[in-house]
Amino acid sequence: MIQKRLITNALAALLGTATALPVGKGSIPRTASGFKAPPYYVLQVVDVSVSGAPYADEHEDMETVYQVTSVSGPVPGQSGTYGTLEQAEGMADKAREAFIGRDPESGLWLHALDIAGAKCVCRELEIEPGATNDPADGIISYVQRFRFGLTAA
Repeated sequence: MIQKRLITNALAALLGTATALPVGKGSIPRTASGFKAPPYYVLQVVDVSVSGAPYADEHEDMETVYQVTSVSGPVPGQSGTYGTLEQAEGMADKAREAFIGRDPESGLWLHALDIAGAKCVCRELEIEPGATNDPADGIISYVQRFRFGLTAA
């Protein structure tokens, strides 16, 4: 059986490593003293479907959709700065490259997705509603949903 928490952990690690920004799994990323200030990503599972063998079988296939919310904000350590649409769009570009970017010569994914007991056979952008806040807010979020197809390894 493919374990969803392992998928979530692998995706969060991939996104954090590829973008060098904090990633919260289902919530704002935390620090030892509280919540992390923007910019950061929030990764949430949206949908899971299983096909093929029965769910308890170890050879099923799974499709799962994750939402990545890019949250822009002030530049750390620089007073008077605030989140911008350009920053949010840049973060969304980095997330897209992290998950679905390919090497133009080999066609392979730019970033490996290592999940114990599963092999990712499909990665795609499902929907990108885009920016969700008014630029006057000072913090702008940008939403994308990615679909991952997995099979038991």
